[in-house]
Amino acid sequence: MTPLSVLDLSPVTTATPGSAALHNSLDLARLADRLGYTRYWLAEHHNLASIASSAPEIMIGQIAAVTTHIRVGSGGVMLVNHAPLMVAERFKVLEALFPGRIDLGLGRAPGTDPVTSYALRRRQDPREGDDFLERFQELVLLERGGLPEGHPFRSVHAVPADVALPPIWLLGSSGYSAELAAAVGMGFAFAHHFAEYDAASAMLSYREHFKPSRELTQPYAILATAAIAADNDAEAERIAASADLNFVRRAKGEYLPLASPAEAAAYPYTPIDRERIARHRERLIVGGIDSVKSRLLALIEATRADELMITTMAYDHAARRHSYELLAGAFAIAPAA
Repeated sequence: MTPLSVLDLSPVTTATPGSAALHNSLDLARLADRLGYTRYWLAEHHNLASIASSAPEIMIGQIAAVTTHIRVGSGGVMLVNHAPLMVAERFKVLEALFPGRIDLGLGRAPGTDPVTSYALRRRQDPREGDDFLERFQELVLLERGGLPEGHPFRSVHAVPADVALPPIWLLGSSGYSAELAAAVGMGFAFAHHFAEYDAASAMLSYREHFKPSRELTQPYAILATAAIAADNDAEAERIAASADLNFVRRAKGEYLPLASPAEAAAYPYTPIDRERIARHRERLIVGGIDSVKSRLLALIEATRADELMITTMAYDHAARRHSYELLAGAFAIAPAA
């Protein structure tokens, strides 16, 4: 059966402030570790009222410290917000403390709005356009010692120097990201939970064009998707109402904490809102566990995903826990020995 993993955004709700959301992430990670999930990745988002996950490197260390077997990583570090040397050193420290359990997932987007992005980067060397590839190359060459003679950073070494960087994953929501991951021979994670681009097209293109590297000899693709499972369809629909309203509000530029199912049920949706929800439901799988499993298996078959990474935005933390418990049972995953 396909391995299952968790992508956690640390959802903030009208009843759960950001501080409590982070503690919920620790609780969910302990559960995922006991159930036998393969990875637990933390997102990086800034200035969003519904997401508390702004510093994945800190949370990775905290979660790795309270778990035993599960790999813990970033889904991802938004490289445009950070100096490559700083990323290398932080993840070398994590790898030194938790050897063999850390993943470094890299994203191209800033994970926020343009003004906040500027606030994050304004003390850095300003560049025009997308400089992700330049930053990525610098990160890799710092690790490999491949900077050319005369380069100002040639004598710079990320410390601890005796620790290798953990596995690098390229995250994406487009064909470009898939092509880049294939060209450099690294693992690829596709963000089906928000991507407009076709998941199967990106995943199959990555596999077809993959070039082996010193880090990875065979392609490995993770499909990240959103799902809410419950004991029956009606209960799942009730829980998912919060996610529906959150999507509608974001489409209108309203970034608010996740509302309760009751508040979502009472919201005066317009016909356009209903259309938006219907489109969003093409990427959000909701239902009793049997129907959710069936749709996820169809996605796996279409994309040839090596691993499935589930993100669940629910108002009630207990409901989120239960969804992951149901998925673990349906996919027959088991804790490590």
